[in-house]
Amino acid sequence: MAIGPPAARHCVWPRKHLPHNSVTMDKFKQLESFVSVATRGSLTAAAKAEGVAPAIMGRRLDALEQRLGVKLLVRSTRRLSLTHEGSSFLEDCQRLLADVASAESSVSAGGVKASGHLRVTAPAGFGRRHVAPLVPRFRELHSDVSISLNLSDRVVDLSAEGFDCAVRVGDLSDSSLISVRLADNRRLCVATPNYLRQHGTPVQPADLSKFDCLVLSSDASQTRGWSFRVPKGNSSELVYLKPGGPLDCSDGQVLHDWCLAGYGIAWRSTWEVEAEIAAGLLLPVLEDFAAPANGIYAVFAHAKHMPLRLRLWIDFLKHHYAQPGFWRAP
Repeated sequence: MAIGPPAARHCVWPRKHLPHNSVTMDKFKQLESFVSVATRGSLTAAAKAEGVAPAIMGRRLDALEQRLGVKLLVRSTRRLSLTHEGSSFLEDCQRLLADVASAESSVSAGGVKASGHLRVTAPAGFGRRHVAPLVPRFRELHSDVSISLNLSDRVVDLSAEGFDCAVRVGDLSDSSLISVRLADNRRLCVATPNYLRQHGTPVQPADLSKFDCLVLSSDASQTRGWSFRVPKGNSSELVYLKPGGPLDCSDGQVLHDWCLAGYGIAWRSTWEVEAEIAAGLLLPVLEDFAAPANGIYAVFAHAKHMPLRLRLWIDFLKHHYAQPGFWRAP
């Protein structure tokens, strides 16, 4: 005869009566599985990375979609693709998992010092102004970390080229990377006070056709033109214009210098002209039509355990970029 209650030998919780922490764990595992499948491109690859059967990954995704009430992935025998809702949800999940990894690293690291080598890449113009000056200051705080900084305007393949982190400005296209928004970035039309005194000030974006506009040459990457938010009925819409002028260049820094010299109106990022605007050297125009801000991001490849040196570097950038006077410093 068995001694003790049967529950002591066989404890099976009905699904609806699972302890709260088990349900929470299931939800978190569903998110992890979704990110793994979406970034690896297949159930099989994600299952192999975790060491489980593809059917288990499939059941987790089914449960996630049923819980949310939306379709996240379109699955067929040959390919897998994200729906519109899936793409948006993927970015949120990646950010959530990165925050959790960061929090765990912060606790588990305790008094451990950051060490090792950190490889960082950034756009040339932005990197010279707002990344390079911070590198020595970061190393003063973490002397056991060595840093290589690569400045390039091409989009670097982080995994293939062995970089830990990239700082990128603008809209992100590669959903396989984890992104952390460091700051907002706006684009503004600017000109010198003297140029505006001599030539007048545009009142609406269409007026730019009457002014000397300093634009990127056709072989540069700014293919859509200058963006503005213009009224449409009871709301507004985003429009793109391609103004012209007697001067163009493939280098944004040259356009910035020409603008400061009074040769015309330029469309520049606030990270580039904030200091000159604060000093009165440049004046913003068409501010009421400025397009919504995009972002300045730190991006890195998905990793189960973020190195402490990388987490501290991202936190360091975010802290400095959040300072009110940072972008106005000459």
